Amino acid sequence: MSKHNTASSREQGYREKALKMYPWICGRCSREFSGKRLSELTVHHRDHNHDNNPEDGSNWELLCLYCHDNEHSRYTDQQYFSESSTASPRTDKATHKALGGLAALLGKTENSSD
Repeated sequence: MSKHNTASSREQGYREKALKMYPWICGRCSREFSGKRLSELTVHHRDHNHDNNPEDGSNWELLCLYCHDNEHSRYTDQQYFSESSTASPRTDKATHKALGGLAALLGKTENSSD
């Protein structure tokens, strides 16, 4: 069995369990789902670890596709901009002037009104 099939069957297993445990309502926007639209309700792992599937469902919540996408976008942003991330935008002030010596090069003084 391929890795994809294993992951897919595992996902189907916890999805079935979660749908039996919880009401078919999005945990964020409170939309209700039934019938064909039930496929729009997803199982979200609260700790974002898809391998953490306790039998009591304590790591799961049902979210609609839109709220689930939003949750993962916020989580990705949080990871990207965390303090330990080297990609975090710097908020401290610059200590240099990029064009500070330009006036002198042009033969003008900084107080000149020319």
